[in-house]
Amino acid sequence: MSTLTDFLTFEYANAYDLSKAKQYSIPKIYDSKGDLTKRWYVYYSFRNPKTDKLERQTPIYGGANKFHTKEKRLEILTVYQKSLSSYLKEGYNPYESNKQRHEHIEALDDSRISIESAFEKVLLIKKKVLKDTSYSAYESRINSFKKWLKEKLSKDSLIVDITKKLVINYLNEVLERTSARTRNNTRTDLSSFFQTLEDNDLIVVNFIKNINVLKTTPERNKTYTKSQQEAIFAHLEEKDPILLLYIKFISYNLLRPIEVCRLKVSDVDVNEKRIYVRAKNAPVKIKIIPDILINDLPDLSDLSPNHFLFTPEKIGGMWETTEQNKRDYFSKRFKKNVKNPFELGVNYGLYSFRHTFITKLYQEMEKTATPFEVKSKLMLITGHSTMVALEKYLRDIDASLPKDYSKYL
Repeated sequence: MSTLTDFLTFEYANAYDLSKAKQYSIPKIYDSKGDLTKRWYVYYSFRNPKTDKLERQTPIYGGANKFHTKEKRLEILTVYQKSLSSYLKEGYNPYESNKQRHEHIEALDDSRISIESAFEKVLLIKKKVLKDTSYSAYESRINSFKKWLKEKLSKDSLIVDITKKLVINYLNEVLERTSARTRNNTRTDLSSFFQTLEDNDLIVVNFIKNINVLKTTPERNKTYTKSQQEAIFAHLEEKDPILLLYIKFISYNLLRPIEVCRLKVSDVDVNEKRIYVRAKNAPVKIKIIPDILINDLPDLSDLSPNHFLFTPEKIGGMWETTEQNKRDYFSKRFKKNVKNPFELGVNYGLYSFRHTFITKLYQEMEKTATPFEVKSKLMLITGHSTMVALEKYLRDIDASLPKDYSKYL
């Protein structure tokens, strides 16, 4: 009578297929039992197709042995261990001719690119894919980090010398000098920087993604009351018509200030009542021009289509400066001609008009429609890409308020 052990052995023998045997061992770290005078490395075995035996492959050192602390060596080798495991799962075979995968494995043991070269390559890539305004802020933050690194690392340091701990120290210094929001924005740009390095096989992994984001309480622009808005419009009608029209594009077409700065004469089609808006990092969007704004537009027919709609002196003209400078110019002009005369606080700005008129739209629409119907219509007007994004925005600006609930108390 066969025993259970005999039965299981028989079944295993029939099911077992050498071709399906494990092809490699899990990569491990050799740490010389903590001895920093000896070489540390990542090692693994792979099944030799000729002998059908697992054989030890060339170890990966990855520049770890130039570091003189256990923590740093383990940090570097752990990254290489994880990356090698990933390549093996994806099908890397050291016995086959697979140029791309071999290059990846070799890259684990390279890491010779200098900090200077790495920064130069990433900024060249980012300049091609970011708009001028975004790139300017991005370049500024990255170069500030680069300048800080020069004080912390030697002149001939490599990109692999930048550690997670080093970046955390830098972010802490940014936090002390500025705010949690600026620190988080810096972290975002550094993560984008290191992700580009990873995408181009200049580093193994973007460790910035594992650095936490600090909780912040954002300051938002307040909405204007009906009397405030009407008084400002009446004041600008006499004192600054150009600024008033600029504000009406924000108010009636619900554009962001920098989007108004981007407008050219050719973007405004009065006959079809269409406006072509170039949003940040997005294709051109087409929006209608409501009649309330059409009626306030001057005659644009004799203006050059390539001229900017808004300039400091007139509607339609050349203005050779960056979008950031244009936005800052109108913000300062608003402060001089509106904020100071009306004694408005820091929470009131050009953006407040967008909040104000979206709130107006919502409150008028909800009188005759359900909340879902109102938000569905608003999405077409405001340009929010998702209902969730619109709902969050409406909550942030307190667009919907409850009716008086005294009778329930």
